[in-house]
Amino acid sequence: MISPEEPIRRILAGKCYCGAAEYAVADAFLYAANCHCSNCRRTTGSAFKPFAGIERGKLIITKGETQLMNFGEEDANNTHCRICGSLLFSVVREGAFVHVAMGTLIDDPTIRPTHHIFVGSKAPWFTIADDLPQYEEHVPPSGPRRG
Repeated sequence: MISPEEPIRRILAGKCYCGAAEYAVADAFLYAANCHCSNCRRTTGSAFKPFAGIERGKLIITKGETQLMNFGEEDANNTHCRICGSLLFSVVREGAFVHVAMGTLIDDPTIRPTHHIFVGSKAPWFTIADDLPQYEEHVPPSGPRRG
């Protein structure tokens, strides 16, 4: 949860397309990536999902909690606006983290995606045109390769 005991951090705002659901999240993301898996492509309607990961308690719904629709279980789901369908975030890692869909952020986060994951199942019509590291699936346990 966003709490007064933590160092003061910038709080970012985010919302869905129609504005029925809004959230606040600390600008304290631990990682960010571009996911090319078929599920992320389908839920976003795009070639990939840019997301930023943070502890679940550091994101709060500020408007429209009753307008949210979860596809999945309580501790593993994609959370959408039930009115416009926008994907706001995914609950992952046994419910401990959320992957915020970066396109729903109103404010500019400090973090940027550092790699591409699940490029083994990326859309064949899309070409990755940056120099970020690419992984067939998840980043290996040893972490991203450096230099």
